[in-house]
Amino acid sequence: MRETLMAALCAAVLPPLLAACSPFTVLNATGDGGRLRAEGVPYGPEPGQLLDVYGPGAAAGAPAAGWPAPGTPAAGWPAPGSPSASSTGGAPVVVFFYGGSWRSGSRADYAFVGAALAARGIVTMVADYRRYPQVVYPAFLQDSARAVAWTLAHAARYGGDARRVFVAGHSAGAYNAAMVALDPRWLGACDVTPAALAGWIGMAGPYDFLPLTSRSLQAVFPYPDTPADTQPIRHVSASAPPALLLAGRADTTVDPVRNTDGLARALREAGAEVQTTGYERLGHGLLVGALAPGLRWRAPVLEDLARFVAATPASRTAPASGSCAATGLPQ
Repeated sequence: MRETLMAALCAAVLPPLLAACSPFTVLNATGDGGRLRAEGVPYGPEPGQLLDVYGPGAAAGAPAAGWPAPGTPAAGWPAPGSPSASSTGGAPVVVFFYGGSWRSGSRADYAFVGAALAARGIVTMVADYRRYPQVVYPAFLQDSARAVAWTLAHAARYGGDARRVFVAGHSAGAYNAAMVALDPRWLGACDVTPAALAGWIGMAGPYDFLPLTSRSLQAVFPYPDTPADTQPIRHVSASAPPALLLAGRADTTVDPVRNTDGLARALREAGAEVQTTGYERLGHGLLVGALAPGLRWRAPVLEDLARFVAATPASRTAPASGSCAATGLPQ
């Protein structure tokens, strides 16, 4: 999936005569009004369990200086009563997980996502998680649950509203987000329920991909006896948090009909709240690439995502402690 993203972004962003391409460098080159507020904040005890925090504040192109220490309130966050602040005095929060087939990726590559959402008044956590070959399923879900539980417990320290936390992701990261939002085992190990989330956002996610036909997936997930409960579509219920499912209709990497449309249909049949948007001319990589300033002309992905976050009511569940017992994490 990462190779597809790289190729798609190279073709869209850089002149075709360039022999080498670093699309993430291009996507992250343009200032967007959002600001990196804290870098490399640990959300768990393992190496690599780190996230970066973005928030509104600096003008476009300003240096990301003056990061607060982890757990320290940052100056310049939206004041209570401002358009991006809720009645409780905090901004909405998105925890974002990137894709890469559970094999590759870096939170630094997706700084453009954090900056884009922060410029829309959303405190954004871009989180790393452990990947293959260091780990296999379900370690990346355990990490994702830890990151979300940590955010629920610490959102207010970074100007966020703990009752307006959303989990989001692209591609493999959308799978992580879906499982955290739909399967209560993962957050349950952290003394949290999915009801603590205001909602979740899936971008080109694989939600129904059995049987495993690629060697890449067979190495990451249990094989050949892959449990059915590894699939997000098996965990739909009426109590699922509100969902926004986005997909490019030109996606040839993750089938939008089987995955996005199929999960949306299952959620509706279960009585859950779900919205879907398909973008006719977007492929797999450009769906997330369209969040960057230079590619927003391709589709209103950022506007649709920000609108969903702004319109979705806060969770009625009290903020969590964020304590994850290692022995309690499901295997």
